[in-house]
Amino acid sequence: MRSKNHKHDRKESRIADLTAPAAVGRLFDRELSQLAFNERVLALAARETVPLAERLRFVCIVSSNLDEFFEIRVAGLMEEMREKGGVGPSSALWTQYVEISRRAHALVERQYALFNTVLMPALARHGIVIRNHAERTPAQRKWVREYFDSEVRPLLSPIGLDPAHPFPQVVNKALTFIVQLEGKDAFGRSSAIAILKVPRVLPRVIALPPKVAGGKQTFVLLSSVIRAHLEDVFPGRRIAGFSQFRVTRDSDLWIDEREVRNLRQALRMELTQRHFGNAVRLEVLRSCPPNLEQLLREQFSLPNEAVYRVDGPVNLVRMNQLVDYIADTRLRWAPFVPAWPARVAPAADGADLFEALRRGDLLLHHPFESFEPVIEFLRQAAYDPKVVAIRMTLYRTGTGSVIVDLLTEAARRGKEVTVVVELKARFDEEANIDLAERLEAVGAQVVYGVVGLKTHAKLLLVLRREEVGKRSRLAAYAHLGTGNYHPVTAKLYTDFGMMTADEGICADVERVFMHLTSLNKIERLRHLWIAPFTLHKRVLAAIANEARLAKAGKVGRIIAKMNALVDETTIEALYAASAAGVRIDLIVRGACTLRPGVKGLSENITVRSIVGRFLEHHRIYYFRNDGADDVYLASADWMGRNLFRRIEVAWPVLDPKLKRRVFEEGLQPYLEDDTDAWLLMPDGTYQPPRKSSGRSAQQRLLRELAAETNAA
Repeated sequence: MRSKNHKHDRKESRIADLTAPAAVGRLFDRELSQLAFNERVLALAARETVPLAERLRFVCIVSSNLDEFFEIRVAGLMEEMREKGGVGPSSALWTQYVEISRRAHALVERQYALFNTVLMPALARHGIVIRNHAERTPAQRKWVREYFDSEVRPLLSPIGLDPAHPFPQVVNKALTFIVQLEGKDAFGRSSAIAILKVPRVLPRVIALPPKVAGGKQTFVLLSSVIRAHLEDVFPGRRIAGFSQFRVTRDSDLWIDEREVRNLRQALRMELTQRHFGNAVRLEVLRSCPPNLEQLLREQFSLPNEAVYRVDGPVNLVRMNQLVDYIADTRLRWAPFVPAWPARVAPAADGADLFEALRRGDLLLHHPFESFEPVIEFLRQAAYDPKVVAIRMTLYRTGTGSVIVDLLTEAARRGKEVTVVVELKARFDEEANIDLAERLEAVGAQVVYGVVGLKTHAKLLLVLRREEVGKRSRLAAYAHLGTGNYHPVTAKLYTDFGMMTADEGICADVERVFMHLTSLNKIERLRHLWIAPFTLHKRVLAAIANEARLAKAGKVGRIIAKMNALVDETTIEALYAASAAGVRIDLIVRGACTLRPGVKGLSENITVRSIVGRFLEHHRIYYFRNDGADDVYLASADWMGRNLFRRIEVAWPVLDPKLKRRVFEEGLQPYLEDDTDAWLLMPDGTYQPPRKSSGRSAQQRLLRELAAETNAA
């Protein structure tokens, strides 16, 4: 199922982004830039002005981000080294791998130090504690024993290693014990090593009942419960040494779509192999005996640089469960209620959204403004007898999504429902397969986009039969978004969405859907820029136009906000514009390989990253264009994969008032932010602003847009 061509695609993408540019010093290393983002997230976890429970959650986010970083990015680098038969210590690939490992190890060390010496003691001062076996009272030990006997022991299947029981398959990121035993087994043999998988169906953080909690919120970790009763799992044997461990594996899926007849079936088969890809990282306890660590390292064929010895729970991601248990609301962000835009607020009570859109475009700024108008738009379309067709792209929606429910209802009511489902949305593949099958079961037309390209555009089109005078016509309404159709992430990510009845934009959206379903060549679009056809060309042309204006003595100005900037051609165009005198401000949340502020190269370019309460996610392109002030919203970052290997769209904001809103809400506050901002230096480090006056873009938008910032 895995294709050499697709492996080559991943390798070439990584080499193009990293190795060649770094050699001439014009670009930063992409992997190190991604690690730098996680360093900024960890810095937020260390910030005392952030509520304590949220600081712990940011520590968990760092672990989750690192998991994916190893599963995808580091896995690609290690795969290339394996393909070349191993590399020597003088090779560029090995040098790069060692530097990535050095930075990752340092980040993990700081992460656990913060967890152990700052956050857990601070939580204890608020009566929130995790008790290990030595710290538990007799009553707590009795309760833990009963819990182990009733809930844990029946699910354990220890495996003693011998010729008949070789080292078992260990799935990706599964918490496991390795145990060294002394004494004879039941058959009189000296089997010295056993493997014990920790059941995934059990919670990792267990709350003790109030009667034994000692007047606090008291917890025990599942790993500690098992550790305290290891001797019971191996009766008659002495535990000579043990460690928890966790192996991270290559989790990228590669399917040669040219060789499969049914992409959904092929992807479902490939998903079964994801848990057993090549090992790329091994996490063990710092107290792990050296001989056990060596055994594990040899078993998974990993270099010493891939071993992470941690001082605390292996897999801090699962500490999110502790965050969810914390009852003290003072330790969390102040709750807020996303606002309904005043112009359509009556729609919350069933007013006609179609009539509202005929009066003008509607801009939604999430999470400060509610995602509910989008759901209400789809709900009215599903139940309105005048609506004849609904077309929608789905990349990530979440399980149990109300959006899928409404699409299902629309199909049941006889409407023509067409859904472009991206099956290859990373780590959401299984959920998307399930929703595709659910939609097909009620008669919806489900397609999987274009072979070899991910459909990442966020589009919704509604066709409605309306009476105009004595004539009947099909009127089109559309929603375009910078974020996914996911009601949960819409409360956590900053994104723009636009609902419109503009005939030109709706016609473009309809042409995009025709392209996705028919696979015919796309017709010329009036407003939308679409990848992989015109988006990159249009961006380069807009950058070049600003350079031309600057050379002619006019004002050249570019502001762009996105998640990542790594496309070399786009960066070189920005360098050229800077040399021509264009002032360029870039707001890039994550990886950025452009080197700003270098004399003769990029002295007119600044790069800042905003890391705050919400995940910055919207993509905005602003070009002054000799006073025309062109503003585009987009689903695409300036990355090779977005510009050349995905279906993406950027669309113009045409209404002058909404254009001004995008600038005043999506760009200006972020350029003025001196609280959550980090400035990228010419040497690749990120520094906070020298002085802070307390300006935070996210807090400002909460105050100005959210309905009730302090609502219960």
